[in-house]
This record gives sequence, structure tokens and C-alpha cells, in this order.
Amino acid sequence: MAAKKAGPGSLKLSAVLDLNEASVLHGQLMSMRGSDLVIDASGVERVGVQCAQVLVAGVRAWEEDRKSFLVGKASDAFQKTMQLIGINIENLVPKEI
Repeated sequence: MAAKKAGPGSLKLSAVLDLNEASVLHGQLMSMRGSDLVIDASGVERVGVQCAQVLVAGVRAWEEDRKSFLVGKASDAFQKTMQLIGINIENLVPKEI
């Protein structure tokens, strides 16, 4: 499973966010749409581009709903991978290259 609810308004990501986890992550996020959300990425060991895209799409959906979508905790692997693919984890918005 890509993600587990860690309490109201929070989502704990699984250790491996690969292609197989992207649709599960999408479903988890959409089930939480409409409320402020804090992502816990502290246990993430690997991030695939597909899951990164799902997270960025989530940010955009939450912006449309005028709700907050934040990364509360992030592992070193999560931070480095997101930086490598050009995504700022402060707000999960892709950087202009």
C-alpha cells in the first residue's frame, strides 16, 4: 500500500513510492481532498517520478480547493530525489529550469 492514514489531515507515505504505488497514492490523496493535509515522508526510501507527479497534482488540487498541502517531515532520500527531479519540497511545486 502506498500510503497510510496517520491521523486526521495527515498521510504517512510508504517506504517505496514506485510505479506500482502511484495509483494507490492517488486514491489515498483523493479520499482526503477537501481538507488541509500534512504529508509525512519521513520513512520514504525511494521515490519514482510517477509518485512525484501524483504529489504535485495533489498540490494543485489542494490549491484549487484553497486548502494547505504540506510536507511535515521528509527523509533525506525523499528530499534528495525531489530536488534531483526539480521539485521544491517546501511546497512540492516544480522549479523552472
